[in-house]
Amino acid sequence: MDDELREKQKIVEETIDKYVKYVSPGLARLFRFANFSTVEWRGEGALVFDIYGEAYIDCIGGFGSFPVGRNHPRVVQKVKEQLDRLPLSTRTLFNKQQADLAEMLAQVTPGDLQYFFFGNSGAEAVEGAIKLARFYTGRKKLVSAINSFHGKTMGALSVSGRDVYKKPFEPLVPETYQVPFDDIEALEEVVDEKTAAVILEPIQGEGGINIPHPRYLSRVKEICEQNGALLILDEVQTGLGRTGKMFACEHYEVAPHIMTLAKGLGGGVLPIGAFISTEEIWKVFEDNPLIHSSTLGGNPLACTAGLETLKVLQEENIPAQAEEKGNYWMEELRFLQEKFPDLVKEVRGIGLLIGMEFFDSDVASLLAAEMAERKVLVAYTLNNPRVIRLEPPLTIKKEEIEKVTKALGESLDKVRETLKEIGG
Repeated sequence: MDDELREKQKIVEETIDKYVKYVSPGLARLFRFANFSTVEWRGEGALVFDIYGEAYIDCIGGFGSFPVGRNHPRVVQKVKEQLDRLPLSTRTLFNKQQADLAEMLAQVTPGDLQYFFFGNSGAEAVEGAIKLARFYTGRKKLVSAINSFHGKTMGALSVSGRDVYKKPFEPLVPETYQVPFDDIEALEEVVDEKTAAVILEPIQGEGGINIPHPRYLSRVKEICEQNGALLILDEVQTGLGRTGKMFACEHYEVAPHIMTLAKGLGGGVLPIGAFISTEEIWKVFEDNPLIHSSTLGGNPLACTAGLETLKVLQEENIPAQAEEKGNYWMEELRFLQEKFPDLVKEVRGIGLLIGMEFFDSDVASLLAAEMAERKVLVAYTLNNPRVIRLEPPLTIKKEEIEKVTKALGESLDKVRETLKEIGG
């Protein structure tokens, strides 16, 4: 063993040890179980390279954080230039990058969405959206969907839909109610003249890649408007080309009253989140524009990444690429479903947001470990551990998709053998 390899092994061992001692023993245990016992080192396109130079095809994709791929050269270059010039804002002078990003987003977001507040994450964006809805309507009641996921800060967690993440932190924000996703009758029973907002993901991500009926979101908006409530659409995971359109709500021809964005907005380079609303709703902030603020939100560095990301998305026609690649991949995955009917319950998705649901959550866990052996990164969805998500950078190449599909077939074969051995 040469000195360089010895040094790399030392770094891996020390990193894992520090996770156990200083970060999270539970997370370290989970990574090891999933065969992720190495250190990530660099990225390019849909690939992540570990410290040993091994390439992994990344089908976790930061849960939607890489719409233009990892380390897109245009985004990285613009960020480097801004880093040398002015990374953070004074918070007392006008910020050109923030203004430019808001303008460009206003040009591509649906409906009358026009005004933006920039934070640092999706959860922050949801917190701001909830506050805006309550401030504008003067109401407190919030309605969301079972199995939804909107973040893990207190307000965002309160409108998320899985008790395992909520119970330890109760009491949460009061007057929050959950109904089944894609169930209009259940929603009609709960939304009333006391409701400030209904908050939904257009397509549930962590719930298991759940796609609603084509008329669902338009009926939700009608119910909101009949009761004087606002519709908040959480596009943190589905926005910016992921589903084949710039925003998932465009598939349903619905423009929300408030939208949240994050993840992919930073181009996989820097964290940034935003909530967006109309001129009419935003007026409640005019008298006191500092009633909601963020010291680091909307900083020049993150906004520069967002600006170049939006340019790349449009100039390289990446949403259309996601649609084409997604349609091709879904066909290939349905062949696997036919080949493994005892394991695969359903394949569903839109664009490059795809879920494979298994009859047993053990299959998903075993599959993730087998895929890691084959240098492909996948993970199950937080609120439905029977579903493996395929959510790669939108720039993934067709030959990489084919490699992943081949690895899935091999891994499912191995999982089937393992389950027979256990059962036998």
